[in-house]
Amino acid sequence: MDDEGNLLGRNAHGEIVVRGSLVMNGYYKNPEATDESSAYGWHHTGDIGYIDDDGFVFIVDRKKDMIITGGFNVFPSEIEQVIWSHPNVQDCAVIGVPDEKWGEAVKAVIEVVPGKTISATEIIALCKQKLGSVKTPKSVEVWETLPRSPVGKVLKKELRKIFWEHQERLV
Repeated sequence: MDDEGNLLGRNAHGEIVVRGSLVMNGYYKNPEATDESSAYGWHHTGDIGYIDDDGFVFIVDRKKDMIITGGFNVFPSEIEQVIWSHPNVQDCAVIGVPDEKWGEAVKAVIEVVPGKTISATEIIALCKQKLGSVKTPKSVEVWETLPRSPVGKVLKKELRKIFWEHQERLV
């Protein structure tokens, strides 16, 4: 489904929505969240995906992680897959950061394999070759460790908070 509530055709990216007798009734004591997740009579999963020509559903990314840069929707997971292919990258996270011209700019934050090095130029060149200019990070930072949940998942929300801290508008 697109943001206006229109169901999309095959191979078009949109939010995965479901409905049926086994879908939840709502959030406990939170009618605002229930209304938001039930817009247009469908339960909104928060996942972006598409249905291929054979009817298979593919999940592309989380809607809240999508970066809108210069009017283009950019899915961080696609960029992360390319960055992870570099042998010196242990882990990474791709987020949108404030940009006066484009609204958001693509940024990669990388953990390097211990004992190895990597440059922003290498990562940018790799992404540009594999993905093109729009999806290529405009900036790359190397961090010793990325913020993680107790189970080891990278906390993109915490990363975004750092870069959007003093902005009038938040994502």
